[in-house]
Amino acid sequence: MNDVRELLGRVAEDAGRPVISTQAVYAGAARVRLRRRLTVSAAALAVVAAGAVAVPGLASGENRQNAPVAAPAEIKGGDDRAERLVELLPAGVGKVERVSLAVIIKGATPGQAREHLDGPLDGQFSVRRDGGVGYLVIGFLNGRQAGEKFGGQDPAADLCRPVNGEPRPDDCVREELPGGRVLTIWKDPMNYSGTPKWGPELVGRLTLKDGGVLAVRDSTGFTGDRAQGPLLKNPPLNRAQLRSLLLSQELLPKKG
Repeated sequence: MNDVRELLGRVAEDAGRPVISTQAVYAGAARVRLRRRLTVSAAALAVVAAGAVAVPGLASGENRQNAPVAAPAEIKGGDDRAERLVELLPAGVGKVERVSLAVIIKGATPGQAREHLDGPLDGQFSVRRDGGVGYLVIGFLNGRQAGEKFGGQDPAADLCRPVNGEPRPDDCVREELPGGRVLTIWKDPMNYSGTPKWGPELVGRLTLKDGGVLAVRDSTGFTGDRAQGPLLKNPPLNRAQLRSLLLSQELLPKKG
C-alpha cells in the first residue's frame, strides 16, 4: 500500500505550494500512528483532499502559533453554507459557524486560506455547545478526483476488515446501501502526540456507485494555545445523527 503521506503530497501539489491541508491542521504528528493505521488514514483521505487549504503567503514550516487568535467566523462575503448546514442538523446541536482551520490554527489570513469546495456544503464548521467547541469538516470528491487522490486504492474497500494485520478501526460499521453506495462510520480516539492535540472524533465516509466520495469528520475539538474553547464532551453529532447527515442529498452536487 502506498504511503498516505505521498497521497497527501499529491493533494498539496494540486493547490499550489506551500499548502496547509486539513490533515496538517489536524496534527502534524499523525505520522506517529500512520504505520499502524494506514488503511484508516487512507479512508479519511477524502476529507483531506476535499478540504485542502492553500496558503501561498506562508513558508513551509513557518511557525505562526503565536499569531493572534482569529474570530470564530472567518468566511466573509455573506456565505450561507453554515445556515444551510444547520437546516440538516438536529435541534440543540449548538451554534454552528463556518471557519478556516488554517486561520485558526496556523495563523493564515482569510485572504491566504483557499479551499477546495466541490460539494454544496463542503467546508470546516465550528460547533459551540455547553462552553466547548468542536468541529465538523465536510468534503466531497467526484469519481475522477477520488481516483487520483486515493492513488488506485478502492474507496469502497471494507475498512472494518483491514488487510495485512492492520488493526480494526474502533467501533467500525460498514453498510452496503441501495444504489451501490457504501457507508462506513468509525471512531478515532486521536490518541497521539502533537500540536495541537485533537480530541476524539467520529469519521464517516460515503462511497457512491460512480466512485464519488463524501466524508465527514465529527470532532470534539482541539486543545492548545490557539484553541477556541474546551473540548466538547462528545462529538457534535452522535453516530445516528452523523449517518443521517452523510445520507443527506443536500451534501452532494446536483447531477448535470
